Amino acid sequence: MEPLVAAIDQGTSSTRFLVFNAKTAKLLSHHQVEINQSFPKEGWVEEDPKEIMQSVYECIERTCEKLCQLNIDISNIKAVGVTNQRETTLVWDKETGEPLYNAIVWLDLRTQSTVERLINKTPGQNKNHLKHKTGLPISTYFSAVKLRWLLDNVDEVRQAVLSERAMFGTVDSWIIWCLTGGKNGGVHCTDVSNASRTMLFNIHTMNWDPELCRYFDVPMEILPKVRSSSEIYGWMKSSSLAGVPVSGCLGDQSAALVGQMCFKEGQAKNTYGTGCFLLRNTGTKPVLSDHGLLTTVAYKMGKDEPACYALEGSVAIAGAVVRWLKDNMGIVQSSKEIETLAAAAGSSYGCYFVPAFSGLYAPYWEPSARGIICGLTQFTNRNHLAFAALEAVCFQTREILDAMNQDSGVPLKQLQVDGGMTSNRLLMQLQADILCMSVVRPTMSETTALGAAMAAGAAEGVEVWSLSPGNLPHITSEKYEPQINSDESEFRFARWKKAVQRAMNWETTEPCCNANGLGKKMNGTPWGVPPTPPPTRADP
Repeated sequence: MEPLVAAIDQGTSSTRFLVFNAKTAKLLSHHQVEINQSFPKEGWVEEDPKEIMQSVYECIERTCEKLCQLNIDISNIKAVGVTNQRETTLVWDKETGEPLYNAIVWLDLRTQSTVERLINKTPGQNKNHLKHKTGLPISTYFSAVKLRWLLDNVDEVRQAVLSERAMFGTVDSWIIWCLTGGKNGGVHCTDVSNASRTMLFNIHTMNWDPELCRYFDVPMEILPKVRSSSEIYGWMKSSSLAGVPVSGCLGDQSAALVGQMCFKEGQAKNTYGTGCFLLRNTGTKPVLSDHGLLTTVAYKMGKDEPACYALEGSVAIAGAVVRWLKDNMGIVQSSKEIETLAAAAGSSYGCYFVPAFSGLYAPYWEPSARGIICGLTQFTNRNHLAFAALEAVCFQTREILDAMNQDSGVPLKQLQVDGGMTSNRLLMQLQADILCMSVVRPTMSETTALGAAMAAGAAEGVEVWSLSPGNLPHITSEKYEPQINSDESEFRFARWKKAVQRAMNWETTEPCCNANGLGKKMNGTPWGVPPTPPPTRADP
């Protein structure tokens, strides 16, 4: 039997465990469990760390049962890789193994006032003040401000830090620590791709940065050890896979870049999940963006291998807009239904939807933006809203692709795509139309998990998966070509950008004058006075 490699894919909305053939990259079996999100206050998004781990173990056991039913021997699983929702922040007690608070999810906005305060303190009130070290703007998106909130607001976290019991980590760190023993000798580590999303990591020295830690007043002793993306971190201590090495770790967007085989400088992929993330491999040199993109560590495939970097365009709300239409509005009963409704409309008929539920990410980095639906008439129905929601995902991708082309100077000729939403054929066709370029989707869409499996299988001491160009498996794909003329595409995109301007500067954290402190001041101007529109591009 050929060697197998498994991957844990812990995403924002679900956890999956998948098993691949290390020679052919064929997916043999998998299991998925949805994760509950809680919204304790407006703009807050949390998940239960214990539920996350329970879902991981459940997925492992169910998948092993499915493999046994297929007469596949699970002793052929030679390694496990981990890929995860990035930036989501946890603190736990290393002596009891208990989380000290819920995981604060990357989308969470509770730190907006902290972010505004930090930006106001910088010379010239510049959100890119730390970009030369981190590659990132100061934003609610990244882990450092979430950790700062936990240290300031959760007594259990403060006490655990004082008594040297606290451990901080992103979701990968929590999973690896638990899998490798937890309070009984679990390994507290992260990889370079996840560390580069914290705002505490220097992407040039490839270490936690003492100056950044002082800036956010974060004690360095609670941070995990930073490792490469492909090495043996430890061994599974329980479950059906006890004794199997955990040897790959990549943030989900880096894992998708690897799974799409984007190892060459200039290659790019776009993942459509809860959010939408376009990454372009820039090789062994970090490229700083002048157009609102992030510079991030893509991967480091072994202790002695060089780190590779990527330019990234991050969109907060993609698949999450479908979940909102389903769970909040009851407009669709299932995620699949949105394609049927949108296809029935065939157009949004002038309706534009900017789903800025968590502010706007790239290329604007505008936390004060909020969701908006423009162009409604008596003719508009739920089918048009469904179409507008899908178009919104495509327009946001167009914005970050334009920024990436400007930064790199070498326009992409086609877009490689993956992620759960790519099963929506209408969305893929809309994306080709709005970009005026080919969109290429692999027929095996689980590229994020595949990337983590590749990293795990290639690790020194495992070595069952070769990453040399000649040995990479051939992945079959389907291609969508544009079917509308570029003038129509440009007209729709211009209308979208007009809608984006309407969504800007909606919410500020300045208190209103009412006594209960619950109100918020809108725009900082009296009602009825329109705000000055901000520039359409983010500051360099």
